Amino acid sequence: MDVRAATVDDTPVVRNVLDAGLLELDGSTLEAAIEREAVLFAVSERRATVLGVLVLDGDEILAIAVRKRRQGQGIGTALVEAAVARRGSLSAEFHERVRPFWESLGFSIEERDEANRYRGELLTVTGE
Repeated sequence: MDVRAATVDDTPVVRNVLDAGLLELDGSTLEAAIEREAVLFAVSERRATVLGVLVLDGDEILAIAVRKRRQGQGIGTALVEAAVARRGSLSAEFHERVRPFWESLGFSIEERDEANRYRGELLTVTGE
C-alpha cells in the first residue's frame, strides 16, 4: 500500500470514498484541501485502487474513511501515521463508535458536550 497526497484529478475517487463512508464534507472544503495537498489517500500497489482517504485542515483531521471491505487492515492507521509525519500533532472529533480506533493510535480523548461525540489529540515529541 502507498499513501500519497491527492491531486485535483483524484477528486472524484476521493469523493466516492468519503461518500461511501457517509461523511459529509462540502465540495469547496474538499477542493481547498486538495489544493493545499492536505488530502491523503491510500492506494493498493497491485491494482491502484483507492482504499482510504484522510482530509486535513491544519492539524485537524476533518474526515477519514476506509472502504468497508478493507477496514481492519491497517489502512486507517497508515493514513493517520502519514498525517502525523506531515503535521507532527493531530486532533480529530469523532463519534463514540470509532473511539477504539483513535485510542489504539494513542490519541488522548475527552468527551464533548454533544452526546456520543469525542475529541482526540495526538501530540508527538520532537527531538532535542
